[in-house]
Amino acid sequence: MSLVEIHSADGIVELKLARAPVNALNPQLCNDLRHALAGAIEGGAQGIVLSGGTKVFSAGLDVPYLLSLGNDRAALMQAWEAFFSAALALAESPVPVVAAIGGHAPAGGCVLALCCDYRVMARSEDPSKPYRIGLNETQVGLVVPVGILRLMQRVVGVYRAERLVVAGDMVEAERAERIGLVDELVDVEDVASRAREWLTQLLRLPQSVMRQTRAIARADVIAALQPENIQLTRFVDAWGDPATQAALHALVARLGK
Repeated sequence: MSLVEIHSADGIVELKLARAPVNALNPQLCNDLRHALAGAIEGGAQGIVLSGGTKVFSAGLDVPYLLSLGNDRAALMQAWEAFFSAALALAESPVPVVAAIGGHAPAGGCVLALCCDYRVMARSEDPSKPYRIGLNETQVGLVVPVGILRLMQRVVGVYRAERLVVAGDMVEAERAERIGLVDELVDVEDVASRAREWLTQLLRLPQSVMRQTRAIARADVIAALQPENIQLTRFVDAWGDPATQAALHALVARLGK
C-alpha cells in the first residue's frame, strides 16, 4: 500500500504524503513519492501539488527509524539515498510543482518544499503557536550538505541563509513569507486549493515556452542536488559521530514525552 495518496483533476495531480502521524520520511515514503511523481508525469500531469498533513507537512527524516539501524552502514546509505532521490525527482520534474504546506516543515520537510517551484504555507489558527519551517539540522548535530544550503540561499539570499542554517533556525510562517522562504500564507483549509490556483494561472501560458524557460531558471536546483554537492558518504560518516548520536537520541527522548 502506497504512503502517497493521489488526487487528479483538470490536469493537476495532488500527491499527498500519507504516513501518519507526521509524515516522517522513511525509505518507503520517499520511494513512494518518487514513484507517484513519475507515474503522474507519465500519465500526462501538467502540474503537481505536493501536500502533507495539517499541522505537520512533514516532520523530516524518520530519526527513530534511522537510529534503529545502528551501525548498519548499507541500510543508512539506502535510507538517505531514498530521501535525496525523492528530493532530486521533485527538482527534476518537467512540470511545475507547488508545495502545499499545511503545517510545520522542519529539516527534510523543508528540503522537499525548497525543491518545488512555489510554496504556499498555512497560517496557524492559534497565533501563539505559529507553524514553522526551516533547516534545523545543526540543532540535532547534523551538518547541512552544501547542496541543501544552496537551495536555501536560492530563496532567501546568501547571508540570510547562513544565519538561518548555522543557527538551525525554525522560522515562523509570517517571517518565512517576509524573507521569501515561502511565497504565500493562507488559511489552512485553503492551502491545497491556492496551490492549484497558482498552477492553473501558470498553465494558461504557452506550455512549451514556459517549460523551456522554467528548465533554464531551475537548473541550479538540480545542480545543487547532484552527488558532489551532497557528499552522502561524508554525511553518513558524520551521522555516526558520538556527539551527533547523543543529540539525536536526546531529540527522540524529547519527542517521546
